[in-house]
Amino acid sequence: MSDTPPDRLCTDPNSPHHDAAALERGVGVRFKGVEKTNVEEYCVSEGWVRLVAGNARDRAGSPMTIKLKGPVEPYFRSPAKES
Repeated sequence: MSDTPPDRLCTDPNSPHHDAAALERGVGVRFKGVEKTNVEEYCVSEGWVRLVAGNARDRAGSPMTIKLKGPVEPYFRSPAKES
């Protein structure tokens, strides 16, 4: 795996943008220069993040999210493991 996080990543296992290996390694996200810990999904090329909105849930039991636009800077929290 490279040292660059994916362009788009989602924590929902049912999403086509879910990457378990990247999430296991630990991905942090800075949005507009501020560290965010409640990011559900992000896209660097389109410049948006989906943040979890409190404890609210939709009919399917998934967390309610808010989509915000701005500069997104993902990074890995831990270095890659040597194989």
